[in-house]
Amino acid sequence: MKSLVSDQLAFIRIARDFFNIYDLKEIKNRRIGKGKIGGKAAGMMLAYKIVCKPDAEDEIDLAQYVTIPETYFVASDVFYNFKTRNGLEYTVSQKYRSREEIERDYPKIRAAYLAGQFPDSTLQQFRNLLAEIGTAPIIVRSSSLLEDNFGSAFAGKYDSYFLPNQGTPEENLEALTRAIRQVYASVLSPDALFYRNIQGLEDYDERMAILIQKVQGQRHGNYYFPYVAGVGFSRNPFIWNKKLRREDGFLRIVLGLGTRAVDRIARDYSRMVGLSHPLLRPVTTAADIAKYSQRFVDVLDLKANDVTSVPAHEIISEDFPGIQYLASLNEGDFIKPIFALGRGLDPRQMVLTFDNLLKNTDFVPLMKTILKKLERHYNRPVDVEFTVELIPKYPRPELKIYLLQCRPLSNREWAADVSVPNNIPIDEQVFSSTHLVPHGIVERVKYIIYVDPIDYSQIASNSVRMELARIISKLNKKLEGENFILMGPGRWGSSNIDLGVRVTYADIYNARMLIEIATSKNGATPEVSYGTHFFQDLVESNILPLALFPDSAGSVFNRPFFEQSPNALPRFLPEYATFAKHIRVIDVPDVTQGKFLRVVMNSEKNKGLGYLHQY
Repeated sequence: MKSLVSDQLAFIRIARDFFNIYDLKEIKNRRIGKGKIGGKAAGMMLAYKIVCKPDAEDEIDLAQYVTIPETYFVASDVFYNFKTRNGLEYTVSQKYRSREEIERDYPKIRAAYLAGQFPDSTLQQFRNLLAEIGTAPIIVRSSSLLEDNFGSAFAGKYDSYFLPNQGTPEENLEALTRAIRQVYASVLSPDALFYRNIQGLEDYDERMAILIQKVQGQRHGNYYFPYVAGVGFSRNPFIWNKKLRREDGFLRIVLGLGTRAVDRIARDYSRMVGLSHPLLRPVTTAADIAKYSQRFVDVLDLKANDVTSVPAHEIISEDFPGIQYLASLNEGDFIKPIFALGRGLDPRQMVLTFDNLLKNTDFVPLMKTILKKLERHYNRPVDVEFTVELIPKYPRPELKIYLLQCRPLSNREWAADVSVPNNIPIDEQVFSSTHLVPHGIVERVKYIIYVDPIDYSQIASNSVRMELARIISKLNKKLEGENFILMGPGRWGSSNIDLGVRVTYADIYNARMLIEIATSKNGATPEVSYGTHFFQDLVESNILPLALFPDSAGSVFNRPFFEQSPNALPRFLPEYATFAKHIRVIDVPDVTQGKFLRVVMNSEKNKGLGYLHQY
């Protein structure tokens, strides 16, 4: 197992109870080259073996519902041979260069990788693989030895490519080898190298294997895509309602290729599902449900032999198989299920809610059981990527879940052992919260952008308030790459400019946290963004939201720190110096003799604390 799958001790301790010699032979038979199959492939195989092994604690016999796509492996030694054959060993030293040099050099390095050639023997193996696959669409996925491990997951740092695979044999071969070369080049991308630097992995000789899989899905006209795709977390990291139970898990699901579930797409939304209460949304009104739903579907265009995005109304119709499980009807004042087909339903009236899938199939109990079982055996929270096949049956359809990836969450990502310190001197405490606290730690906050809620409420001119939003947008770009948080009146992003600064996602996407300060005014406390569509933007961007209630008994809010610290706004935006009385930029190390802000939040205890910390 060590030479073929993984030599990580944490992985082996789990895998030895699930893999057998026949599994290893099957992997070897589907492997091109020598060496390991990489972390992503190993994680998928282990998850599948765990899920399918009978377990007394399982509520459902998962073996009959769960599978993996047809899969092949390009082992890590092929990467080594490719670099040697094409004289690319010099690129190994890139990881030790400065940020500016890495960004400057990468286009040339990528071009050199794309110009590289594989030996004839490897090309013939690729031809044989494509002949076996036939004309089925495929995906070429990174599977480095650093991916999906127990310490640093490298999620999203390396590239993957969908290939429709509809050309001539030589065209398909060229598309496959180009995709593999692109994945190899992504090892040296700035994002990947910066992440390795942050994780202290510069000296590790990264080895890239490749995972080649048939795309699970069905053909609909000229398009090919899965019925449902998504990502699931065994612990819900986003509690937007007190009814939600974190331990029951969380999903983001879409119609079509899973790119829209894994990566946030501008102006489009996946369906967020808290598995303890799957029909409980972050938004409630019919207008918001329609507005913040999926509008485009990522598909493989078999005729054009390309990947594309298509408006949802061009895909869905009353003839689309299982449409009643995916869509609801927008009646203007309310959203209703599709009770009957054959009435000439207008696709433009349909909204992708997935309500009947969540309510009237086995999908929710299946996903809860899968996620709980994987967490139980990994002994830590996990996330998975998956697709769903709907098999028509009466009175309810059957489902087949295809596991694509399983990733154990590191303590940095999940912070399961977060402990909010109780011995911080009061003069080093900056703020605290005991209201709907998320889970996690934000380290080394260097800058705080602060809009004073009391001052904001006293600004008479809405044009001044709108200008504050523009200043924040400029600071968001100016501070890119820095650890900064935003603090201001609840609620950020509100359409009612009296309640908060009217920013959009595009104005705040570089921030690590968005903190809403709800102060009492005329005896009333304004509502913060929990439960609104703006919160969904934060969730999908990994920007931790936190609500502060300074007037609540027992809460900490160090007002002198915010009001008396020197304002660095003129340093960053001298042309907006006149707005310094309304918006402050606090350089935390500069005003605290080298300390940074550290924010620790434990959702289980509903307690959060921001305090000054010497690193």
